[in-house]
Amino acid sequence: MTHYRTADIDGLSIFYREAGDPRLPTILLLHGFPASSFMYRELIDRLADRFHVIAPDYPGFGHSAAPSHTEFDYTFDRLADVVDGLVDHLDLPSYALYMQDFGGPVGFRVATRRPERVSFLVVQNANAYEEGLPDSFWGAIRDLWHDPSGTNRAKIAEAGMSPAALEWNYTHGVADVERISPDSRLLQEALLNRPGNKDAMLDLLYDYRTNPALYPEWQEYLRTSRPPTLLVWGKNDVVFPESGAHPFKRDLPDVDFNLLDTGHFALEDHCEQIAAHIRRFAAALPG
Repeated sequence: MTHYRTADIDGLSIFYREAGDPRLPTILLLHGFPASSFMYRELIDRLADRFHVIAPDYPGFGHSAAPSHTEFDYTFDRLADVVDGLVDHLDLPSYALYMQDFGGPVGFRVATRRPERVSFLVVQNANAYEEGLPDSFWGAIRDLWHDPSGTNRAKIAEAGMSPAALEWNYTHGVADVERISPDSRLLQEALLNRPGNKDAMLDLLYDYRTNPALYPEWQEYLRTSRPPTLLVWGKNDVVFPESGAHPFKRDLPDVDFNLLDTGHFALEDHCEQIAAHIRRFAAALPG
């Protein structure tokens, strides 16, 4: 049974889903944009007999506090601070990290700060290489990085947060769109329409420019710490395409590499397969 809890982290009410016996190995599920821990609802059910599962909502997302962007610095450093704070609040000595989309820059910050705590990684459409940021999608966001004007912010808000954009985000690259529940995108649309929430998301998209500069550090972490890594990647994703998956092999020769015939939110139609991969992968780890 999943429990729905909150914790006070740095003065913010942080919502998280928790399931499974705390004596089991912990897996921390880090969500993407513009999603929330809701994206992991079915995966949690499939893993709770094998893991202690924790899935938080970042500030500004899901059911966590969503202060104005004038009251909170919406940066990936701050999101990682909050996740670290939750880890300490829950007294988690070690954990696996599942990272998707924004979960990548949050998770890699968490992992490189305390690499000794990370038992393994699950990487699902979460980028750590320049090859994974093609101009075909990221060109407009790079324009925002170079010129965070009101005009460019408005363009990105329309292109990435309109109802049509949210629907596309969930359905592009999917073989059978009738398998994709509308619930996720409708929830994201409602949350984005809270007063000021789009400004918070735009601040994070602008701050995404800080991530490529950290790629060498993250890659060095992969090479030196060699965390056991399972890669399950929607190969039809346009946001983080397959070109961002293959470079993981350079730094992790033993990566368990799996391309899935789906798009960005692979759990929406491949949850059962991903859960099976995680269970298989974890069962094969020593100890």
